[in-house]
Amino acid sequence: MDNLRRPLLLLLLALAWALAPLLLSRHLIDLFVFAGLFTIGGLGVGLLLGQCGIVNLAQALFYGIGAYSSAYLTVQLGLPTLAGFLAGMVASALIALAVGWPVLRLTGFFLALATLALSLIGNVLFFEWDWLTGGTLGIGGIPKLSIVGFAFDTPERVYYLVWPIAILVLLLADNLVRGRPGLGMRAMRDAAPAAEVLGVDMHRLKTAMFVICAMLGSLAGSLFAHYVSYISVQSFTVERSIAFLLIPVVAGSTSVWGIIAGALFVTFIPELLSGLGDIHQVLFGLALVLVVTLLPDGLIGGADRLAQLVKRRMA
Repeated sequence: MDNLRRPLLLLLLALAWALAPLLLSRHLIDLFVFAGLFTIGGLGVGLLLGQCGIVNLAQALFYGIGAYSSAYLTVQLGLPTLAGFLAGMVASALIALAVGWPVLRLTGFFLALATLALSLIGNVLFFEWDWLTGGTLGIGGIPKLSIVGFAFDTPERVYYLVWPIAILVLLLADNLVRGRPGLGMRAMRDAAPAAEVLGVDMHRLKTAMFVICAMLGSLAGSLFAHYVSYISVQSFTVERSIAFLLIPVVAGSTSVWGIIAGALFVTFIPELLSGLGDIHQVLFGLALVLVVTLLPDGLIGGADRLAQLVKRRMA
C-alpha cells in the first residue's frame, strides 16, 4: 500500500499543477510564477546552507546580473534572449569564482558578512552604472521569452515554462546531493576536520557550490526580467538576498524538494497578510519567528514528524 501511495500522491500533485492555470485567477497564477522563480534562486542558497553550512547573502547580486544581462543584450543590442541567459550565467559563474575563491576561506559569521558586503556592493554598482542598468529609471521594454516562435507572453504560459525549469534544477540538485559530492558536502558541514583527513578538498567544493548557486540566481533573474518586462535596482536589494535565504530556512535547509514549500511560503504569506494593512510586515515577521521556533527543522521536518505521529497512531 505504501508503495502505491507515493506515486498516487505525485500523480495528484502533477494533475493539480497542470489544472491550476485553468482554475485560478490571473493574480494567483502570477504569484505561482514568482514562487517558481524563487524556487530556482532559493535552491542555490539552500544547497550552500543545508549541505555546506554556508550562509549566503549575495544571491541578489547574481539575480541582478542575470536580469540586467538579459535586459541589456535584448533591449540595447537586439540579441536573442538565449544570449542574455548565457551571458548572465557565464558572468555570474566567473564573478562567483573570482570572488568566492578568496572569500570562502572565511568561516562562520565572517563569511556571512562577506557575502552581505557583496550584495551591498552589487546594489551600489547597479545604481551607479546607469549606462548599463538605467540606474533608478531601470530598463523597460524587455521582450517576452519566445521559443521556436511560441511567445510566453501571458502568466499562464510563463507558469508552464518556469515550473518545469524549477523541477529540472531540483532533480539535478537532488542527484548531486545523493552522489559523492553530496557526501563530501555533508562531511564538510558536520565534521570539517574529519572530512579534510579523508581527502575532501573543502575549499574547492565550497567554491564549486558557490558558482552553482550564482548560476541558479542568474537563471532566475533572467526569467524574472523577461516576465515583468521592466527591471530597476529596487528589485535587487539586500532584502531580496534575505528573502532567498529565508526560503531554505523556512522549508528546512537540508531538504532539496522542500525549497518549493519555502518559496510558496515567502511568496504567498506576505500577500495574504497584505490585506491587513501596514501591520502585515510585523505579522509576517511573527510568522517567521513561529516557524523557526516551533519547527526548527522547517516546514518539511514538521510535516515529516506529523506524518510519523499519525502513522504511529494508526498502527
